[in-house]
Amino acid sequence: MSPHERLDAAIKRVVEADNCSGCGGCVQLDPGLTMELDAEGYLRPIRKSPDVYPPEARAGTPIGAAGRPGRDVEREFAAACPGVRVVAQRPPGSHRHAQLGPVVQAWEAWANDPAVRHAGSSGGTLSALAAWLLETGQAATVIGAASDPNNARRTVPVQIISKEQALKAAGSRYAPVANASVPGARDAGTAFVGKPCEVSAIRALGPRGERASAEDGGEAAAGEGPLLLSFFCAGTPSQNATDRLAADLGVAEGAGVSELRYRGQGWPGDFSITDTDGTVRNASYDESWGQYLGPTTQWRCKICPDGVGESADITAADFWRTDATGYPLFTDRAGISALIARTERGRSLVLAAAAAGVLTLKAMDVAELVAVQPLQRKRRETLLARLAGTLAAGGSVPRFSGFSLWRLALPRLRESLRTARGTFRRRRGLDRQK
Repeated sequence: MSPHERLDAAIKRVVEADNCSGCGGCVQLDPGLTMELDAEGYLRPIRKSPDVYPPEARAGTPIGAAGRPGRDVEREFAAACPGVRVVAQRPPGSHRHAQLGPVVQAWEAWANDPAVRHAGSSGGTLSALAAWLLETGQAATVIGAASDPNNARRTVPVQIISKEQALKAAGSRYAPVANASVPGARDAGTAFVGKPCEVSAIRALGPRGERASAEDGGEAAAGEGPLLLSFFCAGTPSQNATDRLAADLGVAEGAGVSELRYRGQGWPGDFSITDTDGTVRNASYDESWGQYLGPTTQWRCKICPDGVGESADITAADFWRTDATGYPLFTDRAGISALIARTERGRSLVLAAAAAGVLTLKAMDVAELVAVQPLQRKRRETLLARLAGTLAAGGSVPRFSGFSLWRLALPRLRESLRTARGTFRRRRGLDRQK
């Protein structure tokens, strides 16, 4: 088999097992690949070019990124693909929290610029950091996600080089996108904003020109390569769910759309779709996520070990306010983020941004964040059961190392058994649909 055929076979195994997250990291290893939506509305790698390798590689020399001979692309794929392996992170200077991963320091935070705070999904912290990094020259480009300028219903990776562009891209995008596929994602001078799986892949691949390590999960030394920013993630919904929601709001398939937002313009902000005559239609966050988007998250997200962005330098989350029972409230108010510095590099950056007047910070006990993020807590505590249920149903799962899943599951045996049975039934149902 040629090198690209061997890589294609490895990717096919991940996709057919429903373990592909659609992050796009494999495109870093082979520019002959691209990410396209499948019939179910999820991004999957597709080969666009039959052979991108130079003649010496076609003769059998292992190669890696940018077509350089002497690198084993299959080994790099196995070390970095979140559908094959994810390694719990333990950066120097951090302490490891069972549900939240590595923590150097944590804060309640928001952007000081009211426009940025309003435009962002919670406190506008990642948007504020992105704009500040560009304005001060600490980043030459920011890689993020935004509405496709040619089709506002879709979401695409973007390379941001100005504050104005950063503000335009503010707000969550609850749809498939593959930020890790962008060529500059691994470059020094880049600030990379992505879902936890995308950040995990970029961290594991290492800075461009460096070899990923199967032994350490590709962890780069602190301060090397791109600055990695992430956020708490509940999973990637199908693009088809967005289309169904738009249709139910009265915007038919094929009708012109000038803007589509999932959140932002307040906290948490509404789903809004604007047609070409200026008519705006809205759905609350509770309705859009709870009834349309959330139920369609892809299978890989249901067995995800890291919805909290462990591999990032800085992770942001909604610091929800709750009712008397502890359930998060989704009534609109001024946004508040939780910020976690996971590396010393991230901590230094957050403190510098606060000193520059970009962010307001208040000390936060991470236990408070766990309390207002019940989904993330429960997912981590019941993950071992979901993996067991998947395996019992005949599925395969990625290797997750260092997450102490047994320690989290054992005190919750009854819940774990119930979760395993439910996962078994859902996985069997998924396989019957194929």
